[in-house]
Amino acid sequence: QVQLVESGGGLVQAGGSLRLSCAASGRTFSTYAMGWFRQAPGKEREFVATITWNEGSTFYADSVKGRFTISRDKAKNTVYLQMNTLKPQDTAVYYCAAGTSYSRYFQTKAYDYNYWGQGTQVIVSS
Repeated sequence: QVQLVESGGGLVQAGGSLRLSCAASGRTFSTYAMGWFRQAPGKEREFVATITWNEGSTFYADSVKGRFTISRDKAKNTVYLQMNTLKPQDTAVYYCAAGTSYSRYFQTKAYDYNYWGQGTQVIVSS
């Protein structure tokens, strides 16, 4: 089992920046990819970014490309989401996720992931 704990959420003005962290613990050895998703009230959970654990290959949703950066620190078992030029539409609860299955495609669906954190709130004001 893998436990994921997000941190770093908060309130920020439009145009500002925020960095989210996701610390993984437990049996993390089989992790293939980690991702960030977000969910606004009344909306479906939305893919944000993903990174392969070993090679560090990244992929982003079009809505955040050029503004967000996903990265990981293997030694700390931690994945980060650096969010720049934030917009009000970025307001959501952000979840990190870990997947153990190999894929030749970037994993952009919630069902691609086995483990989930409890989420951290991000509010972007205008």
